[in-house]
Formats: sequence, C-alpha cells, structure tokens
Amino acid sequence: MKNRIRLHALAAVAAVGLASPLLAQAQNKVNLGVAIPAATHSFAAGLVYWANEAKKELEKDPNIKVTIKTASGAPEQANQLQDLVTATKIDSLVVLPFESAALTRPVQQVKSKGVYVTVVDRGLTDTSAQDAYVSGDNTAFGKVPAEYLAKTLNGKGNIVALRGIPTTIDNERMDAFTGVMKNHPGIKILDAKHGNWNRDDAFKVMQDFLTRFKAIDAVWAADDDMAFGVLRAIEQAKRTDIKIVFGGAGAKAMVKTLMDGSNPLIQANVSYSPKFLYEAIKMTALARQKGEKLPATTIVPSVLITKQNAKDFYFPDSPF
Repeated sequence: MKNRIRLHALAAVAAVGLASPLLAQAQNKVNLGVAIPAATHSFAAGLVYWANEAKKELEKDPNIKVTIKTASGAPEQANQLQDLVTATKIDSLVVLPFESAALTRPVQQVKSKGVYVTVVDRGLTDTSAQDAYVSGDNTAFGKVPAEYLAKTLNGKGNIVALRGIPTTIDNERMDAFTGVMKNHPGIKILDAKHGNWNRDDAFKVMQDFLTRFKAIDAVWAADDDMAFGVLRAIEQAKRTDIKIVFGGAGAKAMVKTLMDGSNPLIQANVSYSPKFLYEAIKMTALARQKGEKLPATTIVPSVLITKQNAKDFYFPDSPF
C-alpha cells in the first residue's frame, strides 16, 4: 500500500536509535510537544500511561525534551497547542485530537509555525495540517466485528450499535461495519447512536435501546468502555434476548473475561492498543533528531481476539 508502513519496522528503527547514544549526541536537539485527551476513561488512561513511558525513555537522551499536555475537551486542547508553540517553543508535535473538526484549524496554525506534526488516531478533517499520521486499522476495527456477528447470527437478527465521539476514525469504523452488513440483508441495524467511548454515556444509550426495541440479538459497542456500560444496562433490565456484546480495543478486563469465559455475552474482541501513541512519540522524536520525516501514514493492524488467542493480548500491568 503506497505511503504506508507497518509499525513493527518503525519500532525497530526507533529501538536502534535509542540504543545508539553516541549517534544521538551528534544530532539535532528535539523539543517535542504531546497533546492528548485526559484520562477520563480507561483507553485514555492507557494513552497517558504510554505517553509518559515514551517520555521517560526519550529523555534519557539530554538532547530530547518531551512536554505532555492532557485536555478534557477540544477548546482546552486548542489552547494547549497554542501554549506549546508560544511558551514551550516546541519544534515537533504529536497530537491525538480530542475531536477531528474542532482541532483541525488549531493544528494547522501549529504547522504554519514550522512545527513538524504527527497526528495520531483521530485524524483531522484536512490532512494538509499534518506531516505524518499514525493509527490503528479503523477499517478492520469495524469490519472484524461485523464479520464475526454476521457469522455468529447466521446472517439473521437485529443489531444495535454504539459509536464513539464524532471523528474521522468513528466514521471509518461505522462505514466498514455497515459495509459488511450490506451483504447480509437478513441482519437489521435497528439504530446507531454515539456513546462517546464513555461507559456512563453508553449505559444511557443502551437503556434507550432496551426501552425502544423489544428484540435485540446483538450489540456492537465500538469500544470496550462502552461495552461495559452496555453490559450493565442489559443486566439491570434483565434482558435475555441478547446473545452477544462485541466491544473493541482489547481492554485488559475484557480480554480477561474472554480468557476466563466468565460472561457468555463476551465471545470476541478486536485489538486496538493505546500503545501506538508510545510508538508514534518515539518515532517522531528520533526521526526529527536525524532531520528525517516519517512515512505519510503508518497503520497498526487490528485483529480478532478470541478465547484461543486472548492470552497474547493480555497486559495486566497496563491501566487499559
């Protein structure tokens, strides 16, 4: 695929760079800003954790400085971007936009100051505002659950869907999901609403679905935090018609549930680890230290997680 490179190769390059301090000392200083959402739910907590892990590793080199800013909303993140440029005087930025549309112009303004910009995960609405993009495979994130649900339901049934925050990646996931379901006319998507990748919001959305729809066979909650909210709503409503709840991203509690077989509604998941932020920060810092650019797009594969391979995706020390 043109202009795309798989993550493991770049990670190997990054590891070589970190293992060569003499080489690093002879190269450029890097003042890197990192702007990400605050740890308001477990996936975001994972992002903050991995950002700080990257900072600790990179700052072993005195020529690299990393400043991390976390925001609870799009306006706060926009203000933080301005502060990183004017006060911290960064020359490089890794940003995971809180929202795509709202952060596109603020990121464009950063890039216009000569800052090298790597966008992670939630893309911008105008890609000219970035130099590089690193993300999980959001097409697979929607396609894998759809294929699994279609097979599990034998091509017939009623599904409700919970989407994330309105962003480019949410659109990619939903488009991929519905694209598969178009090939299965016996499956009806009753409704799809935004649960904002939030457990409490998803609980409320699922309560609404359970009130309005008396027969639901499966739920696609496009994030494990939302899936836990969905499970709580189903339990409180004492509904027994639902056969499967498919979440996403491989949260450790969800993967452990798969490993243990402790909830019959949880039968599979799809990988999408927040560790890609760690890789993006390291790759950006080391490339800029060498005066190099990253590939335009780096895609991290998203794969099906089942009881059989769940142990390979279980990281008990991570917050996510």
